[in-house]
Parts: sequence; structure tokens; C-alpha cells
Amino acid sequence: MPAFFKTERMMAIVERDLRKFFRSPALMMAAMVFPLVQLIVLGNAFGGKIRDAKVGIVDNDHGPQAVRVKEALRAIQSNARTFQPIVYNDERKMTDDIRKGNINAGVIIPLQFSRDVYEQSRPRLALVLDNTDNFMTSAFEDSLTRLVDALNQPNIQPRVVQQIELEVVELYPYVEYMKYLLPGSIALAMFVSVMIGGGIVYIDDKARGVHEGYLVTPITKMELVAGLNLAGASKAMGAGIVLTLIGSLIAGVGGAFRPANMLWLLLLIVMTSFAFIAMMFFMMVRVNDPLIPRAIFGILNTLLYFPSGAIYPTLAFPKWLQWIAWIDPFSYSVHGFKAVLLKGVGFAAIWPDLLYLSVFSLVMFVFSTLLFKRTL
Repeated sequence: MPAFFKTERMMAIVERDLRKFFRSPALMMAAMVFPLVQLIVLGNAFGGKIRDAKVGIVDNDHGPQAVRVKEALRAIQSNARTFQPIVYNDERKMTDDIRKGNINAGVIIPLQFSRDVYEQSRPRLALVLDNTDNFMTSAFEDSLTRLVDALNQPNIQPRVVQQIELEVVELYPYVEYMKYLLPGSIALAMFVSVMIGGGIVYIDDKARGVHEGYLVTPITKMELVAGLNLAGASKAMGAGIVLTLIGSLIAGVGGAFRPANMLWLLLLIVMTSFAFIAMMFFMMVRVNDPLIPRAIFGILNTLLYFPSGAIYPTLAFPKWLQWIAWIDPFSYSVHGFKAVLLKGVGFAAIWPDLLYLSVFSLVMFVFSTLLFKRTL
């Protein structure tokens, strides 16, 4: 090994940093509890389907086709339980209750609806929505569209069926939102660990004069940066492994415990940890104020985590946000974890993610070493 880089000196820094970290279990818990709580709360809050929503019904027709509509709504109540129909006699009263939030939506069956159906004179139903809630609006529109499609089907099928039907083929079983959120939660746990154990602790040590002791030794810049990066990556790996195991059990992702998948998950955890700590060290290498990492923690979390596709598909983003996602290491980590945890695919699907994380780590490490000051 060349004289300018000795493994023994680097490992001494790693040992000292890890000893300090493990003496503070609160730091370890903080790095894992927040992503775990987010997984449980958001997974349950956003993962379910709409149930027992209150839908008002105003029947101005009272004909046989109006009866069909009300029976279809009651069938949904009995089976999918999406709606809970409430009968109104007054449209204005129903609309007022929607505005007040007493009910979630309303269906108006207009006068002469049954006659229009029989005469094929473009019969219409009115769906009244509180469109301040896009999620509820989409759910109601989707359910009522399917209901109307079912009502449009003839009671007696013609001898030659001219309608084209779409048969949906799903490659994987239904993925609950908690499972969808798990890959991002694992990456977030590693990021929080790096932010606390690599960013905040690093700046605190500089403020307390710990690094002055390093600078009076023969240790080189590369050894010092490599040691601090390796120590920070080790903390992130621990957080990633714990969150992968606990999160998979909570979310019910049994595929995480297959031997082949465990190997790919471990590889992703290692490369993500090095990418995150290298990025964090690059950002903090010239920082001396201990308040700065605490102040920018929320900004970094928002800027890196949310554009990564962890909670919403990146294809829905505007172009400028897609560019952030393209360079964000979070995106490649989340994509790799999704491929293994949710799809069960192997190296062929995740090698681009591993390659990017590796190159990103190396670039950040080189720039961190160049920027690191060997003097006070």
C-alpha cells in the first residue's frame, strides 16, 4: 500500500467514529424510527380504498330506470362498500350538505330520465362533487363511470356482439400502498442515518475540536475522508438492514427473505449508503457552523426524497422536477429496491441503479477529498 494511504490509519478513524455512535443509542433510534413511523402512518393513511363514503341521491324521475340506478348504488354499498346512499328530496339541501361536508357527493336523477332512456335521447345523470379533494373526486368519477357502463349494457345480448372489451392482465398481485412505500422508507432511513451520523456529528466534532487531533497526525486527506465516509456508510447500512427486515414484516413483503433477493438487497443497501454519505460529506466538507446541517435537513429531505418516485410516479412530474429526479441518487435507490422487493427481479434489472450509485459515490468522494482542508 502506498505511503500516502494506509488502511490502519483509516480504520482507526472508522473505529473511533463507530464507538461514539454506538454509545448514543438515541442517534441510532432517530435514524430508524422516523422512516418506520412514516411507513406505517402513510402506508395506512393513503393505501386503502374509499369506504362508506356518503352519497346523496335525489330522484326526480321515480321511473323504472331511476329504480335501476338506485339499485346499482345499493349493490355497490353491499359489495365494494364504496358508497353509502342517502336519499334526499331537495337538490338544494343535498348541495348544501356537500358544501358543508356532511356528505361527500351527490347523484341527481333528472325528470323524464326513464323516458329518455327508452327513447335513446341521451339520458344523463348528474354527479355533484366537492372537487377540493382530488382523491375523492377521482374515486367517485371512476366508480360512477363503471356504474354507468354497467347500466348501458343491454339486458339481452345481441346475437353478434360488436363491442370491444378490454381484459386487464396484471403481472403481479395487488400491491398495497404500504408495500409501494417500503422502498422509499428504506432509502429514507439510510439518508436520515447519514444526515445525523455523517453530517451533524461530523460538524459537531469539528466545532468541538476533535478534528484538530486528526490534523496533527501524519494521516492524509484521503485517509481521513475515506475513514469518515466508511464510518458513515456503516451506520447507514445498519439502518437500511433493520428497516428492510422490520419494514418487510410490517408490509407483508415475503419476497425480501428469499436468499437471492437478500443478496441484491444487501448490495443495494451498501451502494446506497456509500452514495448518500459521499454526497453528504461533499456538502458538509467546508461547513463549520453546527446549525447549518440542522437547518437544511428538511430542505434536503424534501428536495431528494419526494422527487425520487418513492411516494408518487416520476412520470407525473413537470420536466424540471424530472431533471432533479434524474440526478437524485434517491431515485436509483428507490427504483432498485422496488425492483427487488415488489417484482422479485434480479441483477438484470438493478445493475443500472448500482452503476449510477457507484459512479456517484466515486465522484462525490473525489471532490470531497479535493475540497477537504488539511489545515485549520
